[in-house]
Amino acid sequence: MTLMEDAKRGTITPVMEAVAKAEGIDAETVRSCVAKGLIAIPRNIRRETLPVGIGKYMSTKINANIGTSRDCIDIDAEVEKAKTAELFGAHAVMDLSTGGNLDEIRTRILKAVNIPVGTVPIYQAAASQKVVVEMTSDDMFNAVRKHAEQGVDFVTVHAGVNLNSLERLRQSDRIMNVVSRGGSFTIAWMLHNGEDNPFYVEFDYLLEIAKEYDMTLSLGDGMRPGCIADASDRPKFMEFITLGELVKRARAVDVQTFVEGPGHVPLNEIELSVRGMKELCDGAPLYLLGPLVTDIAPGFDHITGAIGGAVAGMYGTDFLCMVTPSEHLALPALEDIKEGLLVTKLAAHTIDLIKEGPRERAWKQDTTMAYARRDLDWEKQFELAIDGDRARKIRDARKTESDACSMCGELCAVKIVKEAFGEKKKEE
Repeated sequence: MTLMEDAKRGTITPVMEAVAKAEGIDAETVRSCVAKGLIAIPRNIRRETLPVGIGKYMSTKINANIGTSRDCIDIDAEVEKAKTAELFGAHAVMDLSTGGNLDEIRTRILKAVNIPVGTVPIYQAAASQKVVVEMTSDDMFNAVRKHAEQGVDFVTVHAGVNLNSLERLRQSDRIMNVVSRGGSFTIAWMLHNGEDNPFYVEFDYLLEIAKEYDMTLSLGDGMRPGCIADASDRPKFMEFITLGELVKRARAVDVQTFVEGPGHVPLNEIELSVRGMKELCDGAPLYLLGPLVTDIAPGFDHITGAIGGAVAGMYGTDFLCMVTPSEHLALPALEDIKEGLLVTKLAAHTIDLIKEGPRERAWKQDTTMAYARRDLDWEKQFELAIDGDRARKIRDARKTESDACSMCGELCAVKIVKEAFGEKKKEE
């Protein structure tokens, strides 16, 4: 029985209780939202993981992408990245490996962390052949089943990329065409074989596999825009419509889903994308890469992604995919993972400050920090900081005899006013 089946029958499972406790909300609320598909808790029946709730009333979650490429194969390094991501606050990791022994890499990552792990099975299906377009539909579904059997908690499938959305792409004037790797594999396969996407045509079979292992489907954004000029076009919205239809089909057979969203979107179009996806997909949890709000920031795309993610969060985004400084440039190094994660963590917290559900806890954190700053309580500030070690190093490197920071020293506004009020009270 899947988690969604339990929820629909009115059963509050230990997993739901654990999520409710972690989020500080009523367990019945969690159950009700899981039953409706508004909260997803990705957790394969073959793997014991920390229950992570994604969606309505939940705190904003963060995913970290890791994995080898055919140019850089170092399994130990990727395992270390997974551990680092978990250590610095990631709620899930995705193994996007395309080079080396993919089964071994996935197995080691699954064992290395206690948080949900996601994959993109079509990568392995493509790797089974010399040329991507020569993979078969059996290769695709066999890869999904293999990942499910190994305990993968959620898989990205680009089932919304079909002949309909492909036709919209042909008619568009996109600059970047398709930047999703899984989306490009699918489109190349369809064009070469003259057939529709097997994951779309045989979606019911995909649901059977997912249900057997209670594996969550992350419905991928194969038509996501790869530059600002391509945002909010017909191919993207055609895929949104299809994904909404697939969400309903998955819910009907008690399979959990969340939906992936666009990559490059200018600030003024983020609301349209997020609200549009939420409406078309009937409130399904929304998972975004970024969105990146400008194309001119290689080396700083973790920041452009965090800006876009924070804005997207105002309109309902539930799950942020971390972007690293090496986006568009190279395979991320360990330090890139840490840097990207911390910046994305900032975006997630800014979302939670205004999000129904986690708002009270987020405000408490900020208010506690405010009191610590008022009192010049540096140890408390370091304790509350998103990266206390970094904050401490910066202060210690430029420390003065004053108990304020070296920016103002004895001319610290907080200190002056605090002392002034103290003197006034003494006079009274």
